[in-house]
Amino acid sequence: MKETSTGNLNTELMSPCPLDAYLKEHSDEFLNMDIAQLLDQLYQSKSITKAELARRASISEVYLHQVFSGRRKPSRDRLLCLCVGLGVDLDEAQTLLKRAGYAQMYAKFKRDTIIMYGIVHKFELSEINDKLFLENEKTLL
Repeated sequence: MKETSTGNLNTELMSPCPLDAYLKEHSDEFLNMDIAQLLDQLYQSKSITKAELARRASISEVYLHQVFSGRRKPSRDRLLCLCVGLGVDLDEAQTLLKRAGYAQMYAKFKRDTIIMYGIVHKFELSEINDKLFLENEKTLL
């Protein structure tokens, strides 16, 4: 089945059709994969241990295991820390944010620009936080 574009879904949603009919008709198009599954897929593609990921993301191993088991949902900033720790590319980071229900990074926001630059250029989390601090922006931790 061909995937309906988000624009077309929005247009249909605003039409006078009943919500139940809309939900039933498009049930297979809703995003169902939770953030723990997405993180696990990215983690499996990297050659890094969870202990190393926790260290790179500056989070505890206990918290990391809770996130991977689905018992905790990371905040937007913690998710960005995990992105840096995993060494994901910008598209992967944006997808994780979107799927987790968070705003994607936006280049017109200075803070997001610094984080995006760090992700693209594979900065360590401490380097990104240092630059955020120097620019009077909220650090990721």
